[in-house]
Amino acid sequence: MENLDYIFSPQSVAVLGASTTPGKVGHDIFKNILRNEYTGVLYPVNPKAKSILSVKAYSSIQEIPGGVDLAMIILPPKLALQAVEEAIEKGVGGIVIVSAGFREVGGEGLEVENRIAELCRNAGVRLIGPNCLGVINPVSSVRLNASFSTRMPEAGNISFISQSGALCTSVLDMAADRQFGFSKFISIGNKADVDELDLLQYLHEDPDTEVIMMYIEELRRGPEFIEAVKNITSGVRRTPILAIKSGRTAAGAKAASSHTGSLAGSEGVYDAIFQQSGIIRVETINQLFDFAGVFTYKQESRLGKVTRKLPAGNRVAIVTNAGGPGIVATDMTISSGLKLAEFSQETIETLSSHLPATANLNNPVDIIGDAAQERYKQALEAVIKDEGVDGALVILTPQSMTNALATAEAVVKVARTSNKPILSCFMGVVDVSRGVEYLQEHGYPVFKFPENAARAFGVLYRYASWLNRQQLAEFKLKHDRQKAADIIENCLKNGKTMLGELDGLGLLECYGFDVLPTKLAEDADAAVNAASGMGFPVVMKIVSEQILHKSDAGGVKVDIQDEQETRDAFESIVNNCRTYNPKAVLKGVLVQKMAPSGHEVIMGVNRYPHFGPLIVFGFGGIFVEIFQDVEFRLAPIGRNEARSMVRGIKSYKILDGFRGQEKADIEKLEKLLVGLSDMALQHPQIQEMDINPLLVHPQGQGATVADCRIILRGDAGDSAE
Repeated sequence: MENLDYIFSPQSVAVLGASTTPGKVGHDIFKNILRNEYTGVLYPVNPKAKSILSVKAYSSIQEIPGGVDLAMIILPPKLALQAVEEAIEKGVGGIVIVSAGFREVGGEGLEVENRIAELCRNAGVRLIGPNCLGVINPVSSVRLNASFSTRMPEAGNISFISQSGALCTSVLDMAADRQFGFSKFISIGNKADVDELDLLQYLHEDPDTEVIMMYIEELRRGPEFIEAVKNITSGVRRTPILAIKSGRTAAGAKAASSHTGSLAGSEGVYDAIFQQSGIIRVETINQLFDFAGVFTYKQESRLGKVTRKLPAGNRVAIVTNAGGPGIVATDMTISSGLKLAEFSQETIETLSSHLPATANLNNPVDIIGDAAQERYKQALEAVIKDEGVDGALVILTPQSMTNALATAEAVVKVARTSNKPILSCFMGVVDVSRGVEYLQEHGYPVFKFPENAARAFGVLYRYASWLNRQQLAEFKLKHDRQKAADIIENCLKNGKTMLGELDGLGLLECYGFDVLPTKLAEDADAAVNAASGMGFPVVMKIVSEQILHKSDAGGVKVDIQDEQETRDAFESIVNNCRTYNPKAVLKGVLVQKMAPSGHEVIMGVNRYPHFGPLIVFGFGGIFVEIFQDVEFRLAPIGRNEARSMVRGIKSYKILDGFRGQEKADIEKLEKLLVGLSDMALQHPQIQEMDINPLLVHPQGQGATVADCRIILRGDAGDSAE
């Protein structure tokens, strides 16, 4: 990571492609570096110019006397390649290529970019871009605006990484309006060399960076990214990361043959990456700013140690001088995973002694519209001292008697004496401006609307929960890996890539799944013999590679109790499926011992280039694609991730014994998810898999595979695994 210092804190910068023409990128970047008081030495390189903005120009980087740390290149691809060769020969430590026309246009542009990346890699020179806005370091010891954004942000402790250069300029404008400062600001473009992970690791060690914001269009690393970022967000020196990912609602995903594939798409992958690495996913640019602000909120102890203020739980107190905003905050608090704190009797008595008779003493505390700063101070002090309160939201609406500045001062006085986070919402613009400025100047989060403040508190709580998560001992599982490999190899030798239950159940059994006696019947007599042999009741299902969703085709009959029902079911299934798809090849009907009753869940696998196997768990059966109550994780997963997946679905309450029902065998589900992850990693020929439904029985009674489908591929797997 040391080489990135040449890019962000260079002692000297050469601009190759500096221009004498205002409005051209080469002119504006040089001007931005020069006019923003860069503390190092700046060299323009242009063989056709004697000087640029009164600074002596050089015909090539080779002519520059002394060393050059950073080469900024603003040249078309072929000339950029030549410039990179010359810069490497000169001994530069870092390169930023702003110009476009490379990977994003394909063809020769892609070839040139790959050649440039290879040259830099072989020389040990780090490269940002091509096709980017540039880099900015506003810290006073550097003051480098090596970008074509005219705005130099204030110095601060937040870093921003963006894959979109165009977005950067609007973010800088928003930051100026909100009085946000940055420590580093990077547009990464095509990521020919330096990518998000490189920058996250660098910024994690940067003493000027306390929070990282990201705009992501696509990542190219999976499990490696997760493990490295997990250390950043929850290791010894913790750095919160907030990310917005574009394309969340894109028609998503590729066509897939399984429920798992259609549910997952690329968004399932990114949800998994963010969940497993501790990155906080946000929906809007406004939320990036809102949430970044609360993570810079610090508390200085008596010993001088500064720590980030995080809530110990999700119990929030609200103090407001207006009922409506208090109700809005209450609603958003609950929808953000928080709950209203219940005050102790002592707290209520304290509030009663300070507040007027018309005030509401319960949460949210309404101190009435004529509240002055002293009333805010007394109410806030009372609720924040309550042991049942983990933090507070203070709401102020400007009344004729409101002193916004004095109220802000009161909030700061209380906040300084408490280790619990206190967020403020001063509603309005002009009338509350002095109070807002005071809170911002002293580093205390303040919002324009109560819902924003409540969401921000919810994010603080989510991050605190991530840091304080328990780590259970891993399961010790035994798998029959060799038998599973033999089953897969035999199927592929016989040209089978779409495995039904006969082959699939044997494979699943190798990894701890409980399966039922199953036989294939080619006629009604064989079905009767099979059912009689395994004992009634039985289930019967069509077997056809052309009929993927059996229920849709009328190809499933359940709870068959005797021989005549078996014979009738066989004929009905075959007729239904011939009508549903006359071209389908019907291989027969599967007769299976009927499983004990249980809750229907789904488990599955879908394999992605770069990222590897994506594991899915959720509410299953025929409703899986309707409710889409699922969780995703990238393999490998262990017990703790499996536990998080099971508890992450909305239907978990049903599994946990909702309203007197028997609690399901949740530990068995967790073991099976770990086994499924192991199977996907150990057998890269598995492309997609559905286990749906998996019937989970009461606690201690396990879970039974009721149906499965597995899709194989003939190659050995992708290089990312």
